[in-house]
Amino acid sequence: MATIDGRPALYGISLKQLEDLNAARGRDAISKLEEYGGVTELCRKLYTSPTEGLPGTEKDIAHRRDTFGSNHIPPKPPKTFLSLVWEALQDMTLIILQIAALISLVLSFYKPPKTEVGNIDEEGDHGWIEGVAILVSVIVVVIVTAFNDYTKERQFRGLQSRIEGEQKFTVIRGGESTQIPVREIVVGDICQVKYGDLLQADGIIIQSNDLKVDESSLTGESDHVKKGEGSDVLMLSGTHVMEGSGRMVVTAVGILSQAGIIFRLLGATVDQHEEEAKKRKKEAKKQAKKRKDKDVEEGIVANSHTPLPTTDGMNNVGHEANGGKDTTKEEERVSHGNKEKSVLQAKLTKLAIQIGYAGSAIALLTVIILIVRFCIQTFLIEGKPWDPYYSNHFVKFLIIGVTVLVVAVPEGLPLAVTLSLAYSVKKMMKDNNLVRHLDACETMGNATAICSDKTGTLTTNRMTVVQSYVCGDYYKTSPVPHSAPAQIVDLIVDGISINSAYTTLVMLSDKPGELPKQIGNKTECSLLGFVLEMKRSYQEVRDKHPEETFHKVYTFNSTRKSMSTVIRLESGGYRVYTKGASEMVMKRCSFTYGQGGKLEPFPIAMQDRLVKNIIEPMASEGLRTICLAYRDFVPGKAEINQVRIDSEPNWDDENFIVDNMTCLCIVGIEDPVRPEVPEAIRMCQRAGITVRMVTGDNINTARSIAMKCGIVTKDQDCLILEGKDFNKAVRDQNGEVQQDLLDKVWPRLKVLARSSPTDKYTLVKGIIDSKLTDNREVVAVTGDGTNDGPALKKADVGFAMGIAGTDVAKEASDIILTDDNFTSIVKAVMWGRNVYDSIAKFLQFQLTVNVVAVVVAFVGACFIQDSPLKAVQMLWVNLIMDTLASLALSTEMPTADLLTRKPYGRTKPLISRTMMKNILGQAVYQMTIIFCLLFLGEHLLRIDSGRGADIHDPPSQHFTVIFNTFVMMTLFNEINARKIHGQRNVFEGIFSNMIFYGIWIITFVSQILIIQYGGLAFATTPLTLEQWGWCVFFGFGTLVWGQLVTTIPTKKLPKVLSFLLWWSYLPKTN
Repeated sequence: MATIDGRPALYGISLKQLEDLNAARGRDAISKLEEYGGVTELCRKLYTSPTEGLPGTEKDIAHRRDTFGSNHIPPKPPKTFLSLVWEALQDMTLIILQIAALISLVLSFYKPPKTEVGNIDEEGDHGWIEGVAILVSVIVVVIVTAFNDYTKERQFRGLQSRIEGEQKFTVIRGGESTQIPVREIVVGDICQVKYGDLLQADGIIIQSNDLKVDESSLTGESDHVKKGEGSDVLMLSGTHVMEGSGRMVVTAVGILSQAGIIFRLLGATVDQHEEEAKKRKKEAKKQAKKRKDKDVEEGIVANSHTPLPTTDGMNNVGHEANGGKDTTKEEERVSHGNKEKSVLQAKLTKLAIQIGYAGSAIALLTVIILIVRFCIQTFLIEGKPWDPYYSNHFVKFLIIGVTVLVVAVPEGLPLAVTLSLAYSVKKMMKDNNLVRHLDACETMGNATAICSDKTGTLTTNRMTVVQSYVCGDYYKTSPVPHSAPAQIVDLIVDGISINSAYTTLVMLSDKPGELPKQIGNKTECSLLGFVLEMKRSYQEVRDKHPEETFHKVYTFNSTRKSMSTVIRLESGGYRVYTKGASEMVMKRCSFTYGQGGKLEPFPIAMQDRLVKNIIEPMASEGLRTICLAYRDFVPGKAEINQVRIDSEPNWDDENFIVDNMTCLCIVGIEDPVRPEVPEAIRMCQRAGITVRMVTGDNINTARSIAMKCGIVTKDQDCLILEGKDFNKAVRDQNGEVQQDLLDKVWPRLKVLARSSPTDKYTLVKGIIDSKLTDNREVVAVTGDGTNDGPALKKADVGFAMGIAGTDVAKEASDIILTDDNFTSIVKAVMWGRNVYDSIAKFLQFQLTVNVVAVVVAFVGACFIQDSPLKAVQMLWVNLIMDTLASLALSTEMPTADLLTRKPYGRTKPLISRTMMKNILGQAVYQMTIIFCLLFLGEHLLRIDSGRGADIHDPPSQHFTVIFNTFVMMTLFNEINARKIHGQRNVFEGIFSNMIFYGIWIITFVSQILIIQYGGLAFATTPLTLEQWGWCVFFGFGTLVWGQLVTTIPTKKLPKVLSFLLWWSYLPKTN
């Protein structure tokens, strides 16, 4: 028999049997499991141990992967480069341009009879060049667009792979708990699941503690499903653990898991949907044709009131068949690869459409004016008869109109956003910001408020017990209770060791002299460290009481603010160990141990004294206070602090079980403020961002940490509230949150202590919905817990902790902080502002070129029956604008200056008055120069006039100078566009961006080649050195003119410049 690492290669259960087991639900799953001998027998059949897990050898793992599949759901294959080229060719303006170019080509080869009209030989020799040049230009634009889309898709996929690569899960291998990448999970692995986990494979529960799972992603039901060995044993991939902990044996991975099956079904649905849509269209056409024929036969002409079957009707039938659920959007999202479009990208796409409408109108008007003027001049005034030669003129007019449209439509806007976001996201990864949703990147630049957690974000999240109160003694310098009786110390050690997640560990560092490694919940790590300081072993206690022996576990959640574990006593009966927030647990205590370990009553007066003398002094030093307690349920005679029982207590009555307890001790846990945080908060405050602390900690602890961080100062008029007081202030008599009440609280609120996730959500929603400030607030939130999900979702930008955060929090977030550090949020603000500014820079540059090019083409059509800028020339300018400039201006690195100005807020228009001043100022200069050259250029430069030239005359120096001057002014204005806030030094930092000056130089050199060697293809003729000098001089003049425009006070300009022109185009930032 074949063996793998000493065990049989053939498993005791087949893949088909496992599929049947995973398909069962509820009681059926338990019955099915019993058919295979129960979970222990199932583990034996899979050659795994419920306690030790898999051996973890490479051969064993590889064999399981080959037999049962790998834990990877393959994404849809990416679009090929050719398919992206085909998509780019679907652009309507490019299609019109291609058709016009082909007509031009055909006409150039057409040889009409010899007439006296036009230069036929000239046409035969060179007429084809313009058509070919336009087609080549279209090909270049298409290839560049396709390449950008291809790069963008690769970057998206790379980002997704990075996010997936960051995901890890805890399994037991070789008897040790270890975290492995999700992809490495195999069938037979023993997974440790806990509160906040997103399940990555299907499995059967081996052992559970108060386990509740959110299966709404699969079933649509919002109620949490209680899991346990006797109720529901099946754990499904894609679901969230909302409470409790446990262990499961993996029975299905990858495409065979529940998430994988849905993915396959959804993929098949999309394909099937597409096929059915095609069939429906064919069927509809056939029926329409039959109906039409029938109507004609019967003499019915357009009087039939019977509706024809349409694809819409078919879709409605499908909608009803699906139980009223509209699957079209979901299918469309999947079939299109779930492309993300940011808020700013949506704004700019809308702006591009609006400008496109205006451009279309001008283009159409240009064509009409050219045709009408030509017809009146040629056929009415000059009285010439029609000749096929004149068709060339009409094609030329059409090409001019289309190129005006091409230049008017700023396709580069969405591209600039994509490039800027992709570039920023890549750089932000190095700054410990893993961006999940691209829109969060630029939204963060507008943030006006940050609601931050305390633990791990503002503090180091390396916790240590530094003070303790045991048996009436307050240990300040060293927490070890050296004078406490041994039996009390034993109770404390057992309570800490048992009543904490067994996945939480404190391990000696690999490097000598370093602090021990803390694995798991950091508060629990500090308590385990306290056990080690008392020279005791928590592992020995855990070995004596394995998780399987736990009778009941009340896991920690935001409502309880505590955790309790019930174990059986050797003498019979049960013991409940509890730990949690000191005030919460103390209220449930009726007894405590005094001097010498003497059991004493614990009245409210004594509790209040303890709060004042012990808990508040600890909290004022920034310590988190935790209370440990216990309670015994015993048969027979009971002590005063025990409960006598004749039968098993009702464990579902938590209020009775966790009550009248005996307080063991109170410990003060230190979590130092990160040294870099105070300066980061000062930077935020200088940048106009208000930082608020929202924590579940004691109000005194929160106040102390807030003062150390600089969130509040001694003389500051601000509010520091507990959750209960906050709710009293913002809710009416019916308990409903009122916005007007919230508006009285949030502007002064700096610290919210002892807050619940609901309080956090209420605060975030209240700030976002408030209309107190002119530009409205944009709120960022940090969170790490499962219940932080709603607040993270509601926030404009949600930050999840990469180290301490649960999978649920990460799923709800927009950005993951891979180092859990507040300073990384400040870097995100800087990058966000940089993205916003980069787009604004490009917008300022592009709109200037748009205005000038469109006006010049239109005026040329009106006055000289020709456009000074030819079709191919405008396509080249369009390429400079749309691709090269967007790449150059979108890759500027952020500077510290970005954090010295106030945020834009939610409603400020994208185009400021300063930007509009620059756009109109530069447009006036450029149009003045171009029109002077157009109507007076032959006199100024002593050259022949290009006005009134025949359609097939060779290119003139006159129009070449105009084209070259326009490009030079555009290029130098690109340098001006680097500054949008009225700065005078436009060259500042120019050499720090190699992409910018590299592209600028390449464009300049390309322009020289086009002018000197472009010839008929680009409708240019070589210029002399003097003429080049004039072109560069006029181009350089934009820099000088820019300084004059900057001198004009922006405040004296009417707001109508920015508001009336662009307000209607721009939706407010969400």
